[in-house]
Amino acid sequence: MEEVTGNSCIICGQEKHVGIRIVDEFICDSCEVEMVQTEVQDAKYPFFIHQLKRIWIQNNA
Repeated sequence: MEEVTGNSCIICGQEKHVGIRIVDEFICDSCEVEMVQTEVQDAKYPFFIHQLKRIWIQNNA
């Protein structure tokens, strides 16, 4: 994990300091862990997919 300051997580929207960067977007460590552990059948799975699609939409606009 990389310590980053002043970043709002694209998943939860909270300001966090530790996480990963994908393209120009930040995902906090707690959201990353939750996404990796989420099963496809889980009700929250489509939410994660939607949020991750935002990364590609924002960077291809």
